[in-house]
Amino acid sequence: MRIVINRRPVRVGLLATAVAGLLSLGATGCGGDGDEEAADKALAGTQLCGGDAVSAQASKALKAITGSSRFGTTAEKSTVAWAARDLVEAFPVATGGRDDVCRIYTADDTADFAIRVTWGLDDGSPTGTPASDFTVLDMGERTLAAANRASVRFACRSDRFPNSTSAAHVAIGVERWGMPTEPEGNVEALKDAYATVAHSFSLAMAKELRCEKNGGLPARPVLEPA
Repeated sequence: MRIVINRRPVRVGLLATAVAGLLSLGATGCGGDGDEEAADKALAGTQLCGGDAVSAQASKALKAITGSSRFGTTAEKSTVAWAARDLVEAFPVATGGRDDVCRIYTADDTADFAIRVTWGLDDGSPTGTPASDFTVLDMGERTLAAANRASVRFACRSDRFPNSTSAAHVAIGVERWGMPTEPEGNVEALKDAYATVAHSFSLAMAKELRCEKNGGLPARPVLEPA
């Protein structure tokens, strides 16, 4: 699959951590002010990617995936709103790949990977048999969850797609981004976590696009196999 990347989020959280560390080295006896400053710059999960894409439930899921509840800041344009605008401009042509919504890093960069959230436009409803590591969930046109990634596809009819008589087939993906390794932890719990994050971003995208009936997505993630 070809991956299209037009925007790379700036890893501001890493810079903030580095600066705070240098300050603390030069300010011995200051009561840990450098650590407090770094903590102030870290974000909770619900503040990521524009602040309207990660639900409280999805924030807990991110902690289950990364082991952290504090994350580095994400770039100004790494939001669902910006991605939705790009999606509308791309419609009705299928993108043939995935573009970034945002990337998520832990605040202290202890994890050896990022979480990459992507969007794409498909040319129709999903077909074919999913890979064996996926569980199929009953959300949208098709939702797939594995222990290191999940995707949600939904059909969107909206007044944001002018003069269109057909639905846009939107694909939102959430995946571990980095060197491939075997997932660590309970596989079923990780599947639920990735599916929960993917649902949260998908619902936020459906609302941003003003899709009829939120693209058929439920208000809360459905984690039972279809």
